[in-house]
Amino acid sequence: MNSRPFHPQIPYKDPKVMAHLLGLGLDCTDGHKRITQADKFSILGGSDETHGRMTETLLKTMEDLSIKGKALEEASPDELSDIIAKNTPDS
Repeated sequence: MNSRPFHPQIPYKDPKVMAHLLGLGLDCTDGHKRITQADKFSILGGSDETHGRMTETLLKTMEDLSIKGKALEEASPDELSDIIAKNTPDS
């Protein structure tokens, strides 16, 4: 087990088991608190449009990974970046 000098009471977990994508929108001016959660991603904040675009992007990204037969933790950072870029809707 790896040494945890700052928080030894927190059990060590393999980072691949803890794979999770986080979308954070910072352009909300209407006071709404938008939160979307799924098994492998969470989206917090943003305007209605931004939150919707992030949700669409990550849903399509997870779908593409599923079609490839891969879980989030099995995708390389470069592959994941390419899939997210492909699935990001145009403005």
